[in-house]
Amino acid sequence: MEFGFTAEDEAFRAEARAWLSEHVEPGRDRRDWERELGKAGWIGLGWSEAGYGNRVAGLTQQVVWAEEYARSGAAPRSGHIGENLLGPTLIAHGTEEQKGRFLPAVAAGDELWCQGYSEPGAGSDLAGVRTRGEREGSGGYRVTGQKIWTSLAHEADWCFVLARTEAGSVRHHGLTFLLVPMDQPGRIEVRPIRQMTGTSEFNEVFFDGAVARAEHVVGGEGGGWKVAMSLLGFERGVSTLAQQVGFAEELGRVVRAAVASGAVGDAVVRERLLRLWGELRVMRWNALRTLGSSGDAGAPSVAKLLWAGWHQRLGEVAMLVRGAGATVGPGDWSAAAPYELDVAQRQFLFSRADTIYGGSDQIQRTIIAERVLGLPREPKGVV
Repeated sequence: MEFGFTAEDEAFRAEARAWLSEHVEPGRDRRDWERELGKAGWIGLGWSEAGYGNRVAGLTQQVVWAEEYARSGAAPRSGHIGENLLGPTLIAHGTEEQKGRFLPAVAAGDELWCQGYSEPGAGSDLAGVRTRGEREGSGGYRVTGQKIWTSLAHEADWCFVLARTEAGSVRHHGLTFLLVPMDQPGRIEVRPIRQMTGTSEFNEVFFDGAVARAEHVVGGEGGGWKVAMSLLGFERGVSTLAQQVGFAEELGRVVRAAVASGAVGDAVVRERLLRLWGELRVMRWNALRTLGSSGDAGAPSVAKLLWAGWHQRLGEVAMLVRGAGATVGPGDWSAAAPYELDVAQRQFLFSRADTIYGGSDQIQRTIIAERVLGLPREPKGVV
């Protein structure tokens, strides 16, 4: 039994492991998989309220589920944005009608969500959003603008959008949190962004007068900044620990490749692999230490700095172990060709974004400097 987990947690682990072993099938349709998870009550474990088709689990049991899911080899979740971001946000700020309308659909795996935050001119600086939400009497809002790096927008049924609803407002004033249906032909256009790996999880989303109903405002008109900041605080230690399970699997794969190729005979390679293993263990112990703690405002930023750099270094070692062949890509970089990349190449290329998405390293260091160390605030440009 690992430190921090009780006998009850381990019994829960056995249940989760058995269910996943029975139900995980390679190549299964992602939306169908969400519904399968929903039928068994595995969606919404971290919600503070039950009664929406979910079951509520304690913090350590949420960690157990996330770890076992990562170990099972199940497909990446397409419903995690609705479950881990929208769900807790509605419980904290939504009306009873909003919770009753949207949470059961998320818990059942029937409706998928995406996040409309970042824009071409407002990525890390979220307060600079320019997407407009123009009020139409009492009927709702017309949303016009562009969002970018919108994960899974091409699969989503709904998008929660941070929009500027007060004309002339600046920074965090005049923003509203809107729930917008994606099925609005001619009013919403989704354009996948092809990445270096050839995949397209991210998208540009263009809103051209898209309709958001008045009853789908969360936190009241002008209360968007408070809701948006609350949402960003929900996905913390549990997801970090689950992520580290995936990292351990990747590290193990690199070690096995080093042994198979003979690269492990190089003292430099051995040293780098050992260092990666040690750093990953330290990250896990730190995550367990801070799990559920709200007293350290800088903990999430420290964790992000640690794992982002670590994962990039792992990608570099994976390429080193792969050898000269790692530098050879597809002869034709057409739409299908990037899938010819091997695991090490995909790992290396994808990890290049780790220090940018989810708040760049520069942003994390600024948060630590200003909010934790109390250093003078960085001057902001004039809008």
